[in-house]
Amino acid sequence: MMTCLECPYNSEWCQHRSRMDDDSGMPASRLGGIVALWKQKADEHIEKQMKNPFNDYDYACERQKIKKGDPNYGRPLEGSLTEYRGKKAAKHISGEIVELCHIIAELGTAQPDNTYTITFGALFDAYITISNKVVGILIRARRQNLLLFEGEMLYQRQDEGVVITLLTLPERE
Repeated sequence: MMTCLECPYNSEWCQHRSRMDDDSGMPASRLGGIVALWKQKADEHIEKQMKNPFNDYDYACERQKIKKGDPNYGRPLEGSLTEYRGKKAAKHISGEIVELCHIIAELGTAQPDNTYTITFGALFDAYITISNKVVGILIRARRQNLLLFEGEMLYQRQDEGVVITLLTLPERE
């Protein structure tokens, strides 16, 4: 004996009997809506998998073939969660770079040519309480031509005397 989901009666005595699906005891309109929703989700998943370059499905014929020269090569699909996460991470890293530059300006020595200098040892000691990624952020800032220092990498104790020069002070957002 089945129970109706809309009232406490069993399906034989239910006032909703005429609108119920015989198999589940659920109103037919509600069950049809759930089935349609799952079918829609399944169709969206299949469509997404057809564009996934890592899928091995035989029916994935409309998969995008991206060449190395294409501007979308190595980039996530537009509007995807991966693209959103990447943009969020880039914004976070940019904020850390700006913060590091402002700390260099505060702790460093102002030069006549509107630059600031600080030794790596002094910066490391001051900034390590803020972030443990000092060297990585310094390297990214150098790639963006915000600062200069000698060498490929900076190591604690070994490179404490290396002078870091802040060329331009970016504005905080």
